[in-house]
Amino acid sequence: MRISIFTQVQRLFLAAMLSLMAAASAHAKPDAHGAPDQFVLQAATEALDALKSDTKVKSGDLAHINKVVDTYILPYVDFRKTTQLAAGRYWRQATPEQRNALADAFRGTLIRTYSGALTDVTPSTTIKLLPFRGDPNADDVVVRSLITQSNGQPVGVDYRLEKDPQQGWRIYDLNVEGIWLIQNYRNQFAQQIDQSGIDGLIKALNQRNQ
Repeated sequence: MRISIFTQVQRLFLAAMLSLMAAASAHAKPDAHGAPDQFVLQAATEALDALKSDTKVKSGDLAHINKVVDTYILPYVDFRKTTQLAAGRYWRQATPEQRNALADAFRGTLIRTYSGALTDVTPSTTIKLLPFRGDPNADDVVVRSLITQSNGQPVGVDYRLEKDPQQGWRIYDLNVEGIWLIQNYRNQFAQQIDQSGIDGLIKALNQRNQ
């Protein structure tokens, strides 16, 4: 199966996503139970500072990137929900074991496919929030932002978040210049599952991750 890759500019979305490693810095952890837009801004701003000084991330060290994700990203991003929505109706047909395997395989695909985006982060990379249009009391919101590089036009990145009663806000989808991550993969997942089943999709993703 061929998983499409966004343009270099659009790949910045994962740099923004992975920027949630903010807890790695000496700063206070972002307030996941506060306002959703401020949570995103705090996490992304602190993490961009960390990315700018992390030589192992800049070198594309996948083992290090995986360690960063395991330690600092998972508390802020709901990969399982992302996978569930990308799988659509097929998620209900999957066994618990298949669901776990698919979530792990998809996570690996996202990291490997977009790890190069981290090298795009430079000392001049900044994130700016756009006015929040949602209901801050809602449990599912979209936070809009602009990521700016010195060598290009600002890139619009929207974060879709859901509020978990215990863990607070968690990101589960991203939109870069009109392309939602889940929608982009949903069509590809459906096509692969129709051809070779859920196990076939898991196998295809894992082969790509090698």
